[in-house]
Amino acid sequence: MAVLILVIAVVGVALVGTVAGLLVRGRRPKPLPNTHTDVIVSPPPAADTDTDVPPVELSSPPATLEPTLEPEAPTVPPLERPEPTASRLVRLRQRLAGSQGGFGRGLLALLSRDRLDEDTWESIEDVLLTADIGVAATQQVVEGLRTRMRVEGGAAPDARTALREELVKLVDPAMDRRLQVSGSDGKPGVVLVVGVNGSGKTTTVGKLARILVAEERTVTLGAADTFRAAAVDQLATWGERVGVEVVRGNEGTDPASVAFDAVKDGVDNGVDTVIVDTAGRLQNKAGLMDELGKVKRVIEKQAPVTEVLLVLDATTGQNGLVQARVFSEVVDVTGVVLTKLDGSAKGGIVVSVQRELGVPVKLVGLGEGPDDLAPFDAEAFVDALLG
Repeated sequence: MAVLILVIAVVGVALVGTVAGLLVRGRRPKPLPNTHTDVIVSPPPAADTDTDVPPVELSSPPATLEPTLEPEAPTVPPLERPEPTASRLVRLRQRLAGSQGGFGRGLLALLSRDRLDEDTWESIEDVLLTADIGVAATQQVVEGLRTRMRVEGGAAPDARTALREELVKLVDPAMDRRLQVSGSDGKPGVVLVVGVNGSGKTTTVGKLARILVAEERTVTLGAADTFRAAAVDQLATWGERVGVEVVRGNEGTDPASVAFDAVKDGVDNGVDTVIVDTAGRLQNKAGLMDELGKVKRVIEKQAPVTEVLLVLDATTGQNGLVQARVFSEVVDVTGVVLTKLDGSAKGGIVVSVQRELGVPVKLVGLGEGPDDLAPFDAEAFVDALLG
């Protein structure tokens, strides 16, 4: 009996262990807690305008500090140093010889013929007239050459010498071609520059300023061509390049008032020369020409005008003489500037305009370069014509 009880007890313990094992294997294990969490930050909800609860603000990470850069000072363009007058003259003579040499060579070829008959002399006249020397001047040259050829003979060297001397006489080297750019009584010299639009007037003002700066003179420019904004800006650019002050007004400002202010500024600052650019009015508009006379009168309330330069385009020929005549009646022209002489075979305009006005050609322009303006020299000009 005791044995039976013991067996039953052992079997029971075994059954209990089996059932416990089955129960343990049938359970699912609990998941371990996730130690890595992705945090997603959502934008804050929009503030409810019906409540006083302020919106939730998220603090942003501190911004990276960048080094503070000091603002750069504006770059000032270096001032240009104009070419000295002497070297400018040499270069311009070479250029003039290249553009005008055909005129001289044509005359010399005719004068060097074995027989100078009437047809030859008529051809010589044609060459001179084509160069815009003018009828009266042409007759003077031909008569002088005829006389010399009869007396001295027609050898080629003598022909060239005779032609050179007759042309130099025609250009008149005795004329005073000095620019009157100095004033008196402590006031600046005042140069009034006139001429029609397109003649190169504003450019001439800028180039003349360069010449004076190269001569160590102080200069003020007056931009009185107020009807063309481009002319005012162009003159301002010239002033910046050589370091001279430019007095200007708003577009459409009375030109006389700008001219007055420019001269007053020159007087107050003690400059050597004031150059005033004027409106390039057509010479057949009497009212506008009267306005040019007004500019001169207003300027002279501050200081006398020491020079009135008329700028003429050498390619305009006889039309340039008409301009010269009318401008001289309005403002008493004292000197002529011939521009665009490099692209023309009409160098005779020098003779024509001098005979028309009785005033000298003082400057010649032979190109678009900033230093392509030089004092006129009668003998050098004739030598360049003859090549």
